[in-house]
Amino acid sequence: MRWLLITGVLAAGAVMAQEALPPLPEDYCRWEREGFAIPQPLCGLQGDPERGRALALDPHGGNCIACHQVPAPEVPFQGTIGPPLTGVGSRYDEGELRLRVVDEQQVNPATIMPGFYRDPRLANRVADDYWGKTFLTAQQVEDIVAWLVTLK
Repeated sequence: MRWLLITGVLAAGAVMAQEALPPLPEDYCRWEREGFAIPQPLCGLQGDPERGRALALDPHGGNCIACHQVPAPEVPFQGTIGPPLTGVGSRYDEGELRLRVVDEQQVNPATIMPGFYRDPRLANRVADDYWGKTFLTAQQVEDIVAWLVTLK
């Protein structure tokens, strides 16, 4: 009986938490997952691989190099926490890469990789200046995905 009461209280709290979410920011594009992919580009945007590469290498942009090794010999210090990105365009299609950039936790709940375009209302421990914002814009995500696809 006690277990049933605890389960009921937890379920009610989860429902209330979902209802308490504020509306999404106007510039946030909803996306739909199909399996382990987001097949459609965010907001219908087309990515630019050159901009994507620049963002991936930029410590103030996507900063992929903080955790991953990339085919960029001009960048001396690259991360080793995540898998190398060389050949990632051969292993995954565009939609699969998009989901991994948007929210890797949808694929691997145990990952430490942040969701760069997760629903911003679900973020916790966020400074007030960043509340309701994503790490990257939809265009930046599409640019990085366009670059990742080229890494064959």
